[in-house]
Amino acid sequence: MTSWSDVEREAPTLAAAVRARFDAYRHKTLATIRRDGSPRISGTEATFLDGELWLGMMPGSMKARDLLRDPRLAIHCATIDASMVEGDAKIAGLAILVRDPALLRRLMHTAPDAEVSEEQLEEAATASHLFRVQVSEVVLTRLGQPADHLVIEQWHPGRGVQRTERR
Repeated sequence: MTSWSDVEREAPTLAAAVRARFDAYRHKTLATIRRDGSPRISGTEATFLDGELWLGMMPGSMKARDLLRDPRLAIHCATIDASMVEGDAKIAGLAILVRDPALLRRLMHTAPDAEVSEEQLEEAATASHLFRVQVSEVVLTRLGQPADHLVIEQWHPGRGVQRTERR
């Protein structure tokens, strides 16, 4: 199982750049697979904590149902940088369901602008779905210097970082 800390250890520069893109804005886009095999795109939030990438979801949400049935996923950062200087980041992998109310409470306390009562925390901790992402791919795409080509950096377990330039 590949954790986010494995990515940080094996590809520290790429991991830092990807995490910066993910941390820049609260909302991300999550791709899951529907029951019929077609893709589903949903908004989500992601949290890096203790060397792992976490996703929390409301009980019964379609994206949670998708992941419980088929754990494959891709997460995309918010693309706000029109110039693509900082880049566009993606992480793919598998969602591993974790049943740990104490960890969910801790994650909810670290969320930006968290104004959650103890009662809401307890209810969420027992009803929500918490997934740890087993990372299989990390990609950062940005404009090169000069801005006449794309630079694509990819990491996969056991293969290290690969860099491709497209003109």
